[in-house]
Amino acid sequence: MATVFATMATTALRIPLGGIPLLPPVGHHKLALVPNRGDSSRPCAASFNMGDFLSRLYPGRSRREYLTGDSIFSQGDPANAVFYILSGKVNLTIVSMGGKEAIIAHLPEGSFFGEASLVGEPHRISSACAFQPSAIVRIEKTAMLGLLQRESEFAQHFREHLLFRNMRMQADLVDHLFNTSEKRLARLLMMMANFDQGPKSDRAIANISQGTLAEMIGTTRSRVSFFLNRFRKLGYIDYDGSGMRVNSSLVNIVLRD
Repeated sequence: MATVFATMATTALRIPLGGIPLLPPVGHHKLALVPNRGDSSRPCAASFNMGDFLSRLYPGRSRREYLTGDSIFSQGDPANAVFYILSGKVNLTIVSMGGKEAIIAHLPEGSFFGEASLVGEPHRISSACAFQPSAIVRIEKTAMLGLLQRESEFAQHFREHLLFRNMRMQADLVDHLFNTSEKRLARLLMMMANFDQGPKSDRAIANISQGTLAEMIGTTRSRVSFFLNRFRKLGYIDYDGSGMRVNSSLVNIVLRD
């Protein structure tokens, strides 16, 4: 199965804008962990809650609950709406002309997706499905355009989302080009565990197969198994039938020279 790097919308240690640089200096390939959302200490964020705003049901907006594995849209469907994750996580996948599938993004709570419909994308170029039970808001294209015109705070936060997504893609590209598969796996686990959302010492990840992890970082299942066993022996992670717990000390792998 073909693999590509995942443009993860989320992230590990929170890094405010103006603080630690997004990308490492040339010749120094330590990994930067970019936040999914803006710094919550900014006045704008304190006065505006995107989830609450989009939870209000108006014409052109609807909310739906999805179970793990449920399809939200499929590659080739009409691109006529933007989506927002109120809770849960979503995977974006793409299938090539030759039938090979790759995971291209793993999106957490607080992420928009499907926004290419706003700039004329006629059909979906990827598929979206719930990675875990999720609450999703669907905003029709015309309704979304109206919100961006009328609601200045909403428009500002949406622009920030697009900027952070672009920053994340750059960081993912650096990760894919310059870091070992072991570092890529450690970074992926930290992002999936949402280490941008506070200083907790460990966080949980729902069950995910080693094959899926291998696809997301561009390596083999056997290598993923080897690294996971090593991380567990070092005390960086622990897992059982219900999922995996990731300790913040896993960052030692990410930042190691």
